Amino acid sequence: MELWIPITIAAAFLQNVRSALQKHLKGVMGTQGATFVRFGFGWPIAALIVAILHWGPGYALPVANGSFLAWMVLGGVSQIAATFLLVHLFSFRNFAVGTAYSRTEPAQAALFGLVFLSETVTAGTLAAIAISVVGVMLISVAHLQVSARTLVTSVISRTALVGLASGSMFGFSAVAYRAASLSLGGPNFMMQAAYTLAWTTLFQTILMGGWLLATNRAELRRIAAAWKPSLVVGVAGALASFGWFMAMTLQQAAVVKSLAQIEMLFTFASTVFVFKEKINRLEVAGCLLIVGGILVLLAVR
Repeated sequence: MELWIPITIAAAFLQNVRSALQKHLKGVMGTQGATFVRFGFGWPIAALIVAILHWGPGYALPVANGSFLAWMVLGGVSQIAATFLLVHLFSFRNFAVGTAYSRTEPAQAALFGLVFLSETVTAGTLAAIAISVVGVMLISVAHLQVSARTLVTSVISRTALVGLASGSMFGFSAVAYRAASLSLGGPNFMMQAAYTLAWTTLFQTILMGGWLLATNRAELRRIAAAWKPSLVVGVAGALASFGWFMAMTLQQAAVVKSLAQIEMLFTFASTVFVFKEKINRLEVAGCLLIVGGILVLLAVR
C-alpha cells in the first residue's frame, strides 16, 4: 500500500475529531473565534513538529524561497476565503445545496493541478473522483425535497454559486500547499509538510488575529477564556493538517482529496453508533457511492 493512503485516512479521522470539537466551541464563542483557534492554537503544534523532526531524526530545515512563500500565502488566503464562503452558506435557507456544491473540491483540485502544476490524472481516477463527489452531494441534499425541477434550478442559484466558489477556493488551496511543499525540494516529505504547515498556520494566525483585534476584541477575550478546549482543537487540527500536507507532498492534491471523502463515513459512523440517529435512503446511497469511488480510486492507483 502506498504511504499516502494510510496517512490520508488518518488525517480524515483526525479532521472529523477536530470538527466535532469545534462544534463544542460554538457554544462559547462565535464562528470567527471557532475558526481562529484552528490556526492560533495549531501553529505552536506545527512548530513543535518541525523542532522534533529537526532535533530528533536530524532532518535539515528547508529554506523558504520566493516560490514557497508565494504559494504558501495564496494557499493560506484561499483556505480562509473558502471557510468564510462555507460559513456564509448558513445564511441561506437552502444552504445544504450550496454545501453539496462545495464538495466538488476534489474535481476542482484536479483542474487547478492541471492548470498550475501541469498534473494530469487518469480516466480511472477521474471516474473515482466523480463517483465520490456525487455520493457526498447526495448526502448533502438528503434531507431536502429533491426533484428534477429543484435540481435544475439549484444549478444556477446564488447558493450553488457560493458553494462552487467555496469548493474552488478549497481545491486551489490544496494545490497551492502541494506546490509550496514541493518547491522546498527536500529534505523529505515529512519535514517539507511540517515546515509548510508551520509557515501557513503562522501566516493565518497573524492575518485572522489582526482582523479580530481590529474588529472583534470581545471574541479574542472569549477565546482566551476557553483556552483549554481551544488547545485540544488546535492539537487535533494541526495533526490532521500535518497528515494532509504529508499526503499532498507525496500525491496529487485531487487524488488525496478524493480519498479524503472517507471522512463522511467516519461522520456517519458517529451518527449511527454514538448518537443513535437514523439515516435515510439517500444518505445510505451517498455512503455507498463514496465507498465505491474510494474502491475505484484504490484499484486504479
